[in-house]
Amino acid sequence: MKEKVNQMLKDKLFLVMLVLGLLTIVAAAGVITVQRGKGTETNPYLEMPQPEMIAQETTPETAQVAGASDAVKDSQKVTPAPTKAAVAKNENQGNDLAAEAGAGKDAADALVLNFSDASRMQWPVRGNVLLDYSMDQTIYFPTLDQYKCNPGIVIQSDVSTPVAAPANARILEVGSNEEIGNYVVMDLGNEYTATCGQLKEVCVAQGEYLKEGQTLGYVSEPTKYYSVEGVNVFFEMKHQDKTVDPLDYMQ
Repeated sequence: MKEKVNQMLKDKLFLVMLVLGLLTIVAAAGVITVQRGKGTETNPYLEMPQPEMIAQETTPETAQVAGASDAVKDSQKVTPAPTKAAVAKNENQGNDLAAEAGAGKDAADALVLNFSDASRMQWPVRGNVLLDYSMDQTIYFPTLDQYKCNPGIVIQSDVSTPVAAPANARILEVGSNEEIGNYVVMDLGNEYTATCGQLKEVCVAQGEYLKEGQTLGYVSEPTKYYSVEGVNVFFEMKHQDKTVDPLDYMQ
């Protein structure tokens, strides 16, 4: 009986201690809550700025990226009038391109391709005519030992003699073939063209403009088609793609 009484006292003491512990925890929780209520409460959500604040905080750099301010500025810009020097420079550019390395800047204005039936040109080289122009009948070619038509004239010369442009001209073609060797085709204007063959060290290029008398290249050793005739310059003229006698236009 005594033991049961003791056991009951122990159980009651345990319950009392348990209740006191719970009360202590509750009291502590209340104190903490009161202290938090006295402080500044932190909003757990991110506050978004108002539209007015966004407009105020926008920097000039941000506006420029959008392009609107730049567009306004560009539309208000006034292009200054070109200076006289700039106009003169633009006018000279066309002449520079036309003359290129041949005639040079000073001669560009005077370089006119206006060859006509009344024009006269200088000889590409000075020398005897070894073979005449002949398209209406055949003539004898010693090297080939045969008679045939000749679309140009064959002018006697010496190796390394300078060959001159017969008139103001623009280079249409620089080439080479088996019969007349290295050659240059020139546009003289008004559908007149001239061809010089049997050349070496050609010093002009396609598209280049040349003044009358300017060097095209130098006389070469003759090809195998003219070995008997000897060193020479082959010279041919055409008008509207039809051959004409160059001697009719020589000075």
